[in-house]
Amino acid sequence: MSFSAKLESIDKKLRMDDGLNNNLDYLEQSSWILFLKLLEDTEKNRKKTAELNNTEYKEIFEEKYKWSNWAVKKLPNGSIDIRGNLRGDQLIEYIKDELFTYLKSFSETAEEKDSLEYKIGAIFNEINFKFQDGNILREVLDAIDEISIGTDENRHELSVFYENRIYDMGTSEGRTGGQYYTPRPLIQVIVERVNPQIGETVYDGAVGSAGFLVEAYRYMVEKRESVEDFNKLQKSTFYGNEKKSFGYIVGLMNMILHGIESPNILKKNTLKENSNNIQPQDQHDVVLANPPFGGSEQIEVQENFTFKTSETAYMFLEHFMKILKKSGRAGIIIKNTFLSNDDAALLRKELLTTCNLELILDLPANTFPGAGVKTVVLFFKKGSPTKEIQYYQLNLDRNIGKTNPLNLDDLDEFRNLKKDTQSENTWTLDIADINKETFDLGVINPHIEEEVLPEPSEVIKKLEELEKDSNKLLKDIKKLI
Repeated sequence: MSFSAKLESIDKKLRMDDGLNNNLDYLEQSSWILFLKLLEDTEKNRKKTAELNNTEYKEIFEEKYKWSNWAVKKLPNGSIDIRGNLRGDQLIEYIKDELFTYLKSFSETAEEKDSLEYKIGAIFNEINFKFQDGNILREVLDAIDEISIGTDENRHELSVFYENRIYDMGTSEGRTGGQYYTPRPLIQVIVERVNPQIGETVYDGAVGSAGFLVEAYRYMVEKRESVEDFNKLQKSTFYGNEKKSFGYIVGLMNMILHGIESPNILKKNTLKENSNNIQPQDQHDVVLANPPFGGSEQIEVQENFTFKTSETAYMFLEHFMKILKKSGRAGIIIKNTFLSNDDAALLRKELLTTCNLELILDLPANTFPGAGVKTVVLFFKKGSPTKEIQYYQLNLDRNIGKTNPLNLDDLDEFRNLKKDTQSENTWTLDIADINKETFDLGVINPHIEEEVLPEPSEVIKKLEELEKDSNKLLKDIKKLI
């Protein structure tokens, strides 16, 4: 059975348990199980590396709580020990009363808060165990035991599987897909353009499933030149917040499984922090984010921001501008209405005054399938005012959507975009030419002729002519009858 087929099979088993009611439940419950299985695989690899380097390795789990000693025991010949493995009510009781208690205790017993042990405890203190049928759970455990992410191909397939489930959850649960799901090719291109370097800190105040931080790690880890560089990436590079338990759990696990041992992700609402109280020690070199579309917050939260608005995306943008260090760089996805809506005029002015908005990427409709909004990506650098903005409009010769998503080939011209690139998709805007009251930055491609709509009087005249022709035709038909 292929890797993808195994994942699909597990998904079907989850849907049979009465304790799991929706896509969020399926994703959350499969996540913690898969996480524990892959942690054991990771531990084995680390132990081998330590032995090769003749160094001591302290294992995370006590022997009886290792996956191979409680989840799927094996006989000497490698086959599953059917009699020795718990199932039914015994399995449910063991996990609820013993295993989860042990895993939650890590957040109290871990020596350091930036350790992997502490993060494991933080994850399991947020998870609610929801399985009701121990026999179905036994089938799920046996199936997940066959999963391995030892190859880059398997890691990619696992990421695709989770991204699809996150998208399904976003739409089927009555949420916008953009709240949870950002196309991986788009994330990759934004990271490339912002170009984070080892020694810089990378921040996302709306972490979700941590797609931006994971991609930034993959981009940066290739540039490491020493053990010191690697340690920086592990413990003092990636930071973020997520207010929802689901996002916090999946984000932490996603980062750990991609090799970041101790991600600095906090479970909290970023917008509850007063943006004017951000201190230099709180600031970061790079911000990469896709804040939620069309969210809302209480009036008290709105008071934390200089520019009063009920649109959470605008609050996040102000937060990102203030949490950037001087000369810090950002790549932020936001609804295209930000560029011209009246209620964002003062925020646009602040952005143009305090930052160099170097580039705006205009994305096609359905880049975020099901979200129902058009989006742009803002690339800016803090510390000097904007004098000129380069625009790039991604015009594709096909429609994109869930079954035909955005891919890297679509973004090839943009990836190679330079200041002097000549194309029908790119142009520049001189800030001296914009309206100084509205600060409108709306996307108007000068290379595409806009359709000129006729005057209302011309439309009425044409309708009257059509009506006369229609009446004459009816009279001629009656004569023939």
